[in-house]
Amino acid sequence: MSFFEKIKQTLRSFMNGRYGGDQLSRALLWVGLAIYLLGLILNISILWLIGLAVYVFVIYRMMSKKLDVRAEENRKYMSWISRRKTEYRQAKARFKNRKEYKYFRCPGCKSWLKLKRGTGSVTVTCSRCRHSFEEKA
Repeated sequence: MSFFEKIKQTLRSFMNGRYGGDQLSRALLWVGLAIYLLGLILNISILWLIGLAVYVFVIYRMMSKKLDVRAEENRKYMSWISRRKTEYRQAKARFKNRKEYKYFRCPGCKSWLKLKRGTGSVTVTCSRCRHSFEEKA
């Protein structure tokens, strides 16, 4: 067994039972790097200390043996990211189709609805909460 194989095996056995890296850790690494570099560029010591603290937290998460807690943190983060991506995609579609449709929110549940432009004043019933209201397109 070569020297590098021994090191690899030692690291594998050390990380056995530990959480390791995930999407949240990767995102925190980038945020920590950005804060650290911003602190160095602007010569603000508190920022680079915060960046280093983020790195310490990432290492703590990766070395943690509380697998269920770390997995739940990552699940919440991925859910939050998924909602932001959906909101962005929907906003992009609304902007693209703004000349063809009028977009508005339901006063009951705040979900997005659309009407074809030029249809006039109509009574709209929200498909989500069944709230009826008057809307002009």
